[in-house]
Amino acid sequence: MTTTPHSPGFPHSPDSPHARPLRVGLVGYGLAGSVFHAPLIAATPGLELSAVTTGNAERAAEARDGYPGVRVLERPEELWADGAEPLDLIVVASPNKTHVPIARAALEAGLPVVVDKPLAPTAAEARGLAELAEERGLLLSVFQNRRWDSDFLTLRRLLEEDELGEVQRFESRFERWRPRPKGGWRESGAPEEIGGLLYDLGSHVVDQALVLFGPVVSVYAESDVRRPGAEADDDTFLALTHANGVRSHLYVSATAAQLGPRFRVLGRRAGFVTYGLDPQEAALREGLRPGPGAVWGVEPEALWGRVGSGESPLTGGGTPVESVPGDYPAYYAAVAAALRGTGPNPVTAREAAAALDVLEAARRSAREGVTVTLPRPSGGAAG
Repeated sequence: MTTTPHSPGFPHSPDSPHARPLRVGLVGYGLAGSVFHAPLIAATPGLELSAVTTGNAERAAEARDGYPGVRVLERPEELWADGAEPLDLIVVASPNKTHVPIARAALEAGLPVVVDKPLAPTAAEARGLAELAEERGLLLSVFQNRRWDSDFLTLRRLLEEDELGEVQRFESRFERWRPRPKGGWRESGAPEEIGGLLYDLGSHVVDQALVLFGPVVSVYAESDVRRPGAEADDDTFLALTHANGVRSHLYVSATAAQLGPRFRVLGRRAGFVTYGLDPQEAALREGLRPGPGAVWGVEPEALWGRVGSGESPLTGGGTPVESVPGDYPAYYAAVAAALRGTGPNPVTAREAAAALDVLEAARRSAREGVTVTLPRPSGGAAG
């Protein structure tokens, strides 16, 4: 029997003596599946990585070695076919072009779903999935792990404590130096692949801007293909105007020979500047895992951001601010709570659709050389 949060067979709360782990089926075991989702699922109390699907024999062997006892299947539909071991959650970590059809099939089979970003190629398709999930009474969540980056959590704390005063400009950079394309679907120029940095890293920086400063009413973008042999955008800039007047300047690039600050946030009283990336992705790539006793998500003091005014942090200006530890495990802990009915969906499909509205506007702006106006929100809420 397929169980949902509203069906009698769904597992009890974690405190119940009848509780059992929620069984998770993971679709895809490439970079997203093997580096991010599988380790975080396995490390989350109350979740069990029960099955993985991949058509790649080498990846299948890696999954079996990394998670003894996991079932490895070739096709996603085997996860919910008649006679399959019942699952409580499907996680879609396959290539972007497969996100919508696989998520839709899982929802139609009566299963809650987590989808890696971007949820869909368009906001309309994202909202279609949201409506389907709502009709079925099922969880549909989007893996926006950068909401749990150390620097982002630190910035949120500073804003909540009003350390900067009214924010006027938010600058966010997700830059890399990769002068030669790596190939693969993420760098493909084929429209159906949904490749390029706008939808890859852009999904992160736009989502963060929306979380911090709310709905966007206008978008201007510049998007280029800089590297010889590259097919998709590899150097993109977005200028967003939020409904509350804050301006966000967002940069995503694979061609940055000198990396700028990760965040530069300018308020009426002070600014906040931080350099470098959250350490969690590097730790996961190295095979480190969160869990009891592990030191996780902690930034070294040398990477702490600075708050101050009137002088660059590179010349000693400002006061170091201890970074809040990054916490990717919090995402799946929140998903488990939502499935058991004890907490909210950590990232909704409608939030993802609001971000896709911005990404679609940015693509049009860059293509046509215009500023794109978005409808002003009614009631002040995104999505």
